[in-house]
Amino acid sequence: MIDYLPISHRDTENGAKLFEILMPRFGLGVWQMDNDECKSSIIHALKHGYRLIDTATAYGNEKAVGEAIRESKIPREEIFIVTKLRRVHATGFDETISQCRESLQRLGLDYVDLYLVHAPPEDISVRGDVWSAMEECLRLGLTKSIGVSNYGINHLEAMLEYATILPSVNQIEVHPWLQRNELRKVNDEFGVTTMGYSPLARGHKVDDPLLASIAQSIGCTPAQAAIKWVYDTGCITIPKSSNPNRIIENKASLKIDITDFIDDFSSLEESYVSGWNPTIEP
Repeated sequence: MIDYLPISHRDTENGAKLFEILMPRFGLGVWQMDNDECKSSIIHALKHGYRLIDTATAYGNEKAVGEAIRESKIPREEIFIVTKLRRVHATGFDETISQCRESLQRLGLDYVDLYLVHAPPEDISVRGDVWSAMEECLRLGLTKSIGVSNYGINHLEAMLEYATILPSVNQIEVHPWLQRNELRKVNDEFGVTTMGYSPLARGHKVDDPLLASIAQSIGCTPAQAAIKWVYDTGCITIPKSSNPNRIIENKASLKIDITDFIDDFSSLEESYVSGWNPTIEP
């Protein structure tokens, strides 16, 4: 079974919790999957108990996500769908709302469960307008919750100046080699749930001999050990795989107990960024 946790929106003026919704703590990421691969992977994952799918306009596979949901025959309300506003489209109020509607059209859905700003808009002057539009998407019922992705501490602090509602989620790269302790702590202080992507550092570190040693001691695969570490930090965890066996294996990592190896995982930290890192931008 997949556990759920409440993600909440808070008032920037007084920090009061406005409302919350339940979100699965574990799901499937579909970055860099073509449409056929994406569709078959989602159908397989849903068959084996997954209920969270993470996509984005930039991934180019929203249409396949929607088709998979419909073909699965699982009631829409049982599946939690995340998509994201592409950074190049985060240019202003009207464009943001238009892009949300276009994502829904490609998905073939009336709403998404979580809509994220994929990265801090490069034009700092429009960040307030973009977030105001995200709040409007929420009010219009186009999404059940809103959040950000790849936001650093300075980006979150700046939101206090222009946001009415704080984001429910900040999706960032998190794995044993990039543990992001300070940023995760600030997310918690803001009442923002951390969602960790690339728990396997995009596959760059699966052959790490230290991880292999830890995994051998635990009695699991290195990939399972890394995924469970991210999960046990409290992050919503979304490993990507199109391999049917790995999709099952990744979910099985949730049953692994790593509590006796926390210090070993801590020693893996090396601030290794496997992809882009907008969290350090102005």
